[in-house]
Amino acid sequence: MTFLKRYLLPRLLQYLVVVFVGTTIVFISTRLTPADPVQQTIQRITAQGGYMDPAAVEDFARTLRELYGLEGSIVQQYGALWRHLLTGDFGRSFTYFPTPVIQLIGTSLPWTLGLLSLSSIMAWLIGTILGGLAGYAGQEKWAKWLESVVMIIRPIPYYIVALLVLILFAYILPIFPISGAFAIGKRMTFTWDFLVSVTKHAFLPAASLVVGGMGVWFIQMKSLASTIVGEDYVMFGRAGGLSKRKLVFQYTIRNAMLPQITGLALALGQLLSGALVVEYVFSYPGLGMLLYQAITQGDYNLTMGITMLSIVVIATGVLVIDLMYPLFDPRVRYR
Repeated sequence: MTFLKRYLLPRLLQYLVVVFVGTTIVFISTRLTPADPVQQTIQRITAQGGYMDPAAVEDFARTLRELYGLEGSIVQQYGALWRHLLTGDFGRSFTYFPTPVIQLIGTSLPWTLGLLSLSSIMAWLIGTILGGLAGYAGQEKWAKWLESVVMIIRPIPYYIVALLVLILFAYILPIFPISGAFAIGKRMTFTWDFLVSVTKHAFLPAASLVVGGMGVWFIQMKSLASTIVGEDYVMFGRAGGLSKRKLVFQYTIRNAMLPQITGLALALGQLLSGALVVEYVFSYPGLGMLLYQAITQGDYNLTMGITMLSIVVIATGVLVIDLMYPLFDPRVRYR
């Protein structure tokens, strides 16, 4: 009962507040943009040679405002937004009218989830393990050399890494495909041939995110491990003749991983921003590419749908990590 009142309920409340505030900020920010999607739609139709008399234009504009959730005052629009969200309705996309936003997200979401989950876990594991080994090694030559390499790579932005690997492994050495999620002409079937094609197309985007993200985990883990190495229990274990493997993995890395676990959930938001650029560079059909198109086209509903989904995913990730934290740190259970 104490765990429920002091640990679980406060985090559930925090989760709801984050989702509520994030959704409100997204709603307000999209309404502050100067673009009017209704007028853009009408102008696009008239630019294609279509003609409508003024009365028809007014009726059409009123219909579009109702369809896009722009009818009434800001307060009425805000209330309608929450009514639609609770039923899973994000409205219609302006760019891909009349396709529902939830259908577009459902098509692009699996690609981004697969790319981000694979790349983020790989970057976290590689950075954490190498950082822990380097932190325990201290001043050994290989640890210094590895840290120097990571310090050179770490400041390079995602899009620069993406462009470099694209030029090197798709143009100079045409080993991997240039763009897309799978080969043109292939059907989406659960076959070995299709999975190989998907893996080849996802390798360069994933490699860009891994190389761009592992440096941060390495530096953080090395700093934590370097501090833990000097703790009394590690020194006593070394004096007691424990194996180096046990000292590294059970005494050092295991205790230094707790902040890394929290950081993994918090890094999901940064990965989404990185995925937007990487997916654009490789023309990867994920949420990042879809969000770029929505922003450039002034698509309120699609932008809000993707952004709010990101807020929910990030907040849920942090909540799950918080709830799992007592499994990694027994001290939380005994407070």
